[in-house]
Amino acid sequence: MPTLLLIRHGENDYLTKNKLPGRIPGIHLNRRGQEQAAELTRTLTGLPIKAIYSSPLERAIETAEPLAKSLGLGIQLLPDLTDTDVGNWAGHSWKMLGRTRFWKIIQQAPSQFQFPGGETFVQAQERVVNTLDALAASHADELVAVVFHADPIKLAVAHYLGLPLDRFQRLSSYTGSVTILKIDNHTAKLLALNLIPPFPFEIE
Repeated sequence: MPTLLLIRHGENDYLTKNKLPGRIPGIHLNRRGQEQAAELTRTLTGLPIKAIYSSPLERAIETAEPLAKSLGLGIQLLPDLTDTDVGNWAGHSWKMLGRTRFWKIIQQAPSQFQFPGGETFVQAQERVVNTLDALAASHADELVAVVFHADPIKLAVAHYLGLPLDRFQRLSSYTGSVTILKIDNHTAKLLALNLIPPFPFEIE
């Protein structure tokens, strides 16, 4: 079974200002995010990682770059690993969005919600899971790093655990964290959720 390291990108100023970044281009890691990328590299360097994949958004690429350089690997960008398309909500504050009539739906029944001008959580989950399934199929028993975003990571984990989409908000994926999945066409095993480097690493 292939093992996928699902890595959330490092911190950026949109997060510290409690703003929803979505797919806005040009959002870069801040100093703390750069430190998180360096810590991920120190923790994961030396592992037999065979490939590194990333969302095409800058904050994910910048998180992957130090690890790729350390391992002598390229970064393969996959558009379907990009963040949730939040449409017209991109760039708005969480505080403002929390006042809308949609907020309770997002928290309690996200399967029923579509971002204005954007995608549904169902669509986001489907594209991410299809991408991870394809990676798993192409990497056999190899260890692969995949750098992307919080909600897509949580949606993927919910799928592989058989957790209803409406419960995916109960999962956590902090900036600079690593979630470890072993998957194939028939089974999936969650080895770790939301690990914050440094941590000892073992694969069953």
